[in-house]
Amino acid sequence: MTRILVVEDDLALADVLAFTLRRAGFEVDLAHDGRTALALFLKEKPDLIVLDWTIPNMDGLEVCTRVRTESNTPIIMLTVRNADEDVIAALDAGADEYVTKPFSLRQLIARIRSLLRRTIGEPQGMLNAGPLSLDVERREARWGDERPPIHLTRLEMRLLMALLQNADRVMTTESLITRVWGPEGATHEMLKQLIYRLRNKIEPEPGAPTLIETIPHVGYVLNTPANHRK
Repeated sequence: MTRILVVEDDLALADVLAFTLRRAGFEVDLAHDGRTALALFLKEKPDLIVLDWTIPNMDGLEVCTRVRTESNTPIIMLTVRNADEDVIAALDAGADEYVTKPFSLRQLIARIRSLLRRTIGEPQGMLNAGPLSLDVERREARWGDERPPIHLTRLEMRLLMALLQNADRVMTTESLITRVWGPEGATHEMLKQLIYRLRNKIEPEPGAPTLIETIPHVGYVLNTPANHRK
């Protein structure tokens, strides 16, 4: 049975989440602070973590960062924060989903199931466009064989995978959102920030991107690089 670790310091909300998830068929472990969350994560090895940002004894952002040093376990961040810089911070720490409070319990369950399906169903192997390659299993991008590998978060990997599989073809914003986050989707701003982060990692000149091109009012296209640009 799929095990979910719920980390939430609001005891009433934590109980509601645990009850709802158990009724949906999941096993649930509960933690109300950061240190307990990390201890349970290491002991129980959950399949997914639902993680509140503002928890005592180490906030959710730090917990997320530490989990990422040990595992690729999917993480859904829960928070009342909705500023762009907060979304960026959570994604940079390794969160896979970002859900703002208040939220629909039914929608949260749908997002959990979608994220688990995407994680289990991620293809393996290599994808290439000219000298740019993606090792899906390792979540590493490379420019040829000369430069060191570029480590990607799971969201960055899904985005690059979608672009590589459709190299030189324009992908709409909506189709990219669906490919990265699933049918429950995300906001256009979240995709924009993810594109920005991926460009900073793989573009030869992130300030003047040529690899991932923005097509105004439509979406994005990955231009196959003809030569290995250092």
